[in-house]
Amino acid sequence: MATQKVISSLLDNPGRKNHVINGGMEVAQRGTSFTSGSNNDDAYTLDRFYILSDGNDIIDVTQTTTVPSTALNSIGLDVETTNKKFGIAQIVENNNCTGLIGNTVTLSFEAKVSATTKLDNVKAAIVSWSGTADSVTSDIISAWGDEGTNPTLITNATYENTPANLSVTTSFAKYSVTGTVDTSGANNIIVFIWSDVTDTTAGDFLYITNVQLEVGSSASDFEYLDITDQKLKCYRYYYQSDGSSAEFKIHGTGTVFQSGKCDIYFDLPTQTRSTPTVGQSNTTIQVGASGFPLTGISEVSGGDGGLDRLFLRCDVTGSMTVGQCGILTNNNNAAGKITVSSEL
Repeated sequence: MATQKVISSLLDNPGRKNHVINGGMEVAQRGTSFTSGSNNDDAYTLDRFYILSDGNDIIDVTQTTTVPSTALNSIGLDVETTNKKFGIAQIVENNNCTGLIGNTVTLSFEAKVSATTKLDNVKAAIVSWSGTADSVTSDIISAWGDEGTNPTLITNATYENTPANLSVTTSFAKYSVTGTVDTSGANNIIVFIWSDVTDTTAGDFLYITNVQLEVGSSASDFEYLDITDQKLKCYRYYYQSDGSSAEFKIHGTGTVFQSGKCDIYFDLPTQTRSTPTVGQSNTTIQVGASGFPLTGISEVSGGDGGLDRLFLRCDVTGSMTVGQCGILTNNNNAAGKITVSSEL
């Protein structure tokens, strides 16, 4: 009875229908193109989606406008290293698995390939994780196996459906798979879509969009969210405060703690999932008329007791006067940025 009430509640609340975030591939904070150096196995690309591939530099990844009539963007997977399997995945946070675990669920998406001469075997899987909640080993593949053989998963990862060739064509169409998440101790779900071919041609593309994971035994229409809501969902896991065209964009303010350190408060648009890893590029601490380039961030904690405002201890090059006001800005460089990651 309790399970039925949960399912009923989810179905009555369209805001919780799709448990995949950024399924329309609209949010791309890290960039819109991922080539050699940023397209390795287990690397994040468009927000919330990461690559799974049999080696590094197997595919270039782009946010594209090659789409069906129902979408604005897709993710384009471009074969770079031939004869290797590849795909994309997303880990669903434990809190967002409510109503999915223990029930029948459906993964759906729209896809096409540039040619079926080689990319003729695309599969999809609903994978459960029975290890510690939200401590998922993101590279869930133990061995990719021969063509047509489903990859072997790592310990604690289990296929909840039997993946099979979906016969994707050169025209966009909707595809779906259904499974019951009944693995004992399941805590997270991973959606996984991949090419199961080991004889590929460089330059061939697989396009994917409108990825949706929902309760039930059939796929419903894709849930479109307001772009602001979609971005906020992504910001929980990754947020990038970049300069765009602002050479001295202000990221935060604070106080010089000691000669080479400045404590900065950095506001976020929403709470992060957990205490994040913070990085920086081309930034500086401005003290009066002087700028002190950052060399790193030695401490990160939740400012004022929450994770929507971070406390950053910034290490700089040069000597500053204790007690002065410090401003974290771009170092006269529009490429300056602060990155905040609490990805699963």
